[in-house]
Amino acid sequence: MRALVTGGAGFIGSNLVGELLQRGWSVRAADNLLLGRVEFIEPFMDNERFHFVECDLLEEAAANDAVCGVDAVFHLAANSDISYGARHTDTDLKLGTVVTFNVLEAMRRHSVGKIVFSSTSAVYGDAGGREVAEDSGPLLPISLYGASKLACEGLVSAFCHNFGIQAWIYRFANIVGDNGTHGVLVDFIHKLTADADELVILGDGKQSKPYLYVKDCVSGMLFGFDHARGAMNCFNLTCEGSTNVTRIAEMVADGMGLRGVRLRFTGGSRGWRGDVPQVRLSPERMASLGWTAPRSSDDAVRAAVAALVPRMAGGVSCRR
Repeated sequence: MRALVTGGAGFIGSNLVGELLQRGWSVRAADNLLLGRVEFIEPFMDNERFHFVECDLLEEAAANDAVCGVDAVFHLAANSDISYGARHTDTDLKLGTVVTFNVLEAMRRHSVGKIVFSSTSAVYGDAGGREVAEDSGPLLPISLYGASKLACEGLVSAFCHNFGIQAWIYRFANIVGDNGTHGVLVDFIHKLTADADELVILGDGKQSKPYLYVKDCVSGMLFGFDHARGAMNCFNLTCEGSTNVTRIAEMVADGMGLRGVRLRFTGGSRGWRGDVPQVRLSPERMASLGWTAPRSSDDAVRAAVAALVPRMAGGVSCRR
C-alpha cells in the first residue's frame, strides 16, 4: 500500500508515518512546516519507502502532485491551535476546509478511493458534559476550528457519495504524547520552565476532558481502517475516563521534579472563548468494532509528561 499522510511532519502525523512504515507501507508525507518539524520525521529519511514533500496544500497543483500515485490518503493537515484560529479568523477556513477540498478534489481526479480524516470532538460543541455518541445532534461547534472540521466532514461525505470514495472519520479526544507541539501539557511545561514557582492556569482548573495517548490514537485509526467496511465510517476515538486541568498541572509539576508550585487560576469555567470545558465521548462504536484504548486518560497524561519533559525542560532544576 502507498499512503499520503498530510501533516506528516506534525504531532500525530509523524507518529502515524512511523507506524505505517513499520507495517511495510510506502509513505509520502506532505507538510508546510508551519507546525510540523523536520526533526520529527528525521528518523525516517533513510528509509527507501519514505518520501517527504514540503508543500502548501492550499495550492491546487501541490495537492494534485501530493495525491498522485497513492492508494490511500490519511488527511491530518490542519491548524490545530484553536486559540490561534480565533485570533486569525480565516486560518481554519483556509488550512482546514479549503485544504480538505483540494485534497478530495485531487483524489477524485486521480481515482484514489480511500481517505482517513482526522476530525475532532469539537464538532459536538458544548454538550454540557453529557456523553456524546457519533449520532448525537444537532452539531453546533463553538470554535472556528470545530466549525471547519464539521465542514470538512460534510465535504468528505459528499465526495464519498458522489465519487465512490470510502472514508474513515475520527472525532478525536485530546491527543497527547511524543512530538507534541501545543496544548495544555506543552503550555504548562513552557510556563514552568520559565517560572518554577507559579503556574498561571486559564479558567478555574475544573475543565475536564479525555486525553488519548498519540500511539493509542494511531493504533485506533489503523484498527478502524482495517476492520470497518462501510462506505462512510465515523468514530469517536477516545479512552476511559477524563482528566481535569488542575490534575494535569500537578502531574506536569511532578514530572518536572517541582514541589510547592503555586497554581493561579484566571477564573471562569472556560479557558478561552471556544473552549468546551467538559467533554465526554462515547467509546462504544469503536468498542463494538473490537478496539479500546489501552491507557486511561490519566495514564495517557502521565505517559505524555514522561515523553515531553526530557525534550522540553532539560534545564529545569529539581526541588524535591
